[in-house]
Amino acid sequence: MNPTTHTLPTHNLDMISVETARTLDGLFRERVRRSPHATAYRDYDVSEEIWRDYTWDDMANAVKRWQMALSQENLSPGDRVAVMARNCPQWVMFEQAALGLGLVVVPLYTEDRAENAAWCLDNAGTALLLLENMTRWEAMNEAMTGLQQLKRIVILDASPEDVRQTGDKRAIALQDWLPETPGDIPSVQNDPHVLATIIYTSGTTGRPKGVMLSHNNILSNAYSSAQVVTVRPDDVLLSFLPLSHTFERTAGYYVPMLCGATVAYARSIRQLQDDLLIIRPTILISVPRIYERIYAGIQAKLAEGPAISRLLFKLAVDIGYSRFERQQKRVGWRISHLLWPLLDKLVARKVMEKLGGRLWQVMSGGAALSPEISRVFIGLGLPILQGYGLTETSPVVCANRLDDNLPSSVGRPAPGVEVRLGEQNALLIRGPNVMLGYWNNPEATHAILSADGWLNSGDTASIDAQSRVTITGRLKDIIVTSTGEKIPPADMEAAILRDPIFEQVMIVGEGRSYLSALTVLSKRGWEVVATHCNAKNDPHALACDEYAEEIILEKIARQISGFPGYAKVHRALLISEPWTVENEMLTPTLKLKRKKIYEHYQGEIDQLYASR
Repeated sequence: MNPTTHTLPTHNLDMISVETARTLDGLFRERVRRSPHATAYRDYDVSEEIWRDYTWDDMANAVKRWQMALSQENLSPGDRVAVMARNCPQWVMFEQAALGLGLVVVPLYTEDRAENAAWCLDNAGTALLLLENMTRWEAMNEAMTGLQQLKRIVILDASPEDVRQTGDKRAIALQDWLPETPGDIPSVQNDPHVLATIIYTSGTTGRPKGVMLSHNNILSNAYSSAQVVTVRPDDVLLSFLPLSHTFERTAGYYVPMLCGATVAYARSIRQLQDDLLIIRPTILISVPRIYERIYAGIQAKLAEGPAISRLLFKLAVDIGYSRFERQQKRVGWRISHLLWPLLDKLVARKVMEKLGGRLWQVMSGGAALSPEISRVFIGLGLPILQGYGLTETSPVVCANRLDDNLPSSVGRPAPGVEVRLGEQNALLIRGPNVMLGYWNNPEATHAILSADGWLNSGDTASIDAQSRVTITGRLKDIIVTSTGEKIPPADMEAAILRDPIFEQVMIVGEGRSYLSALTVLSKRGWEVVATHCNAKNDPHALACDEYAEEIILEKIARQISGFPGYAKVHRALLISEPWTVENEMLTPTLKLKRKKIYEHYQGEIDQLYASR
């Protein structure tokens, strides 16, 4: 399939081209040159209790200080440095300083398990780590003890005295590490195709794989994305997805830099509602989980209110969505559309005001968005643009556009990206955004990437006559949660089954915010649970016992402690009858019939999540 070309709108003429930027640090320097006094970032200063603005010129001076500090660490181009901190301007300062010196940045999730994060640091051979605070230090300290290549640990929010008390000579407080005045360290003239970052993503062995992305991989993808979704210099984006997430890093960090927009960093997910009202963003980038939370809040409020409110809400969504379909030229005008001004005033505008009142487009990626949730928001006047991508593709492959938005699909390929269907309708991807390979894992690289550059996504798809892609399934059993994390259930199940109390296990959580486990216990397992519960060994009764579930969750947690932090099981369903070939839950070769099992226990699974 040929890539689609698009004409840039006039208000995007300040967009920096790939050729001008050449590298990610080159992009930053060019943005500073073009917009030195414009607001680049907005962040909440906890000590002063105020929102603080940083201009591009402020950022440039700060990056020089960080670059000078890094240059004193005896690092060479190609060395790996890691960051494990919340989204903030200092995250950007650190990365830009590192990239300017030719270093390779390894982003880590702040909430990841210490053992998993330490494994990634060791696998990448990381020489320096930026940690957020002493709480994170205490969580990571023991796991980092044996990391011989890690020579320096810089702690962002910590007093020098607290750091000295750790007794670790590698550790230093940021204020002791940074020079007081910026130096003038010349940036390395990087080849755009050299390694810029290693991003660890779930692997099929339970251990993450390090996705190697070059400057050009990310830069070309950011430029393509900016042609799909218009970002203007006067736009404000509210950033709350972690910058260790590829979607946020490309779409919520480099695209705004490319276009000269402002990024405001949310204080926390808990304070997101307040921050929406304070920052009043014009663009939002999120995984489905955030839209699910907002939707759930709306539904809960409607359930408590009068019936007339529910009726008006439904009418607003129905007529609003019909207007959207007309705007997309899929249906004609209807007389019911005359009611929209009233419904907009009574319903839609009130919902939009709670989101800040200025949103004109929002993006959803990382996992599939429920059609019902998409329909509600679009019907209320908020155009959600769903897209599709992988860490291995920097990440954007396809996306809907404002003037070509089919919510049931993930849209057409981004400019410069090619897609086609392979064996079993596997979606194959080729373009400048496709990764260099997996770090120190040539076997995994060859398994997914062909000699002529086609990457097998592992997802099955269909492609219509207008080049729109619809994801139809997966070649491998990978669970994608509503937060966008990809988790191989078979590896977790194998780990859980190491405990003899389990006879059979199936992990579920597709499109949900967390994982649950369907568990069939062994004869011995039921005896153990009955003893702990001080109850009769009656599987049917124990399956409904809340304390029995707690026991099972503790057993599961012990077995999967080596998996990434997001691969945690929060609920467990105890099943009293084993799965067999006879009851059609197993294949003749005794493999789980996942779809069949899920359908059989659909009601119980739904109840698990509803009662959370």
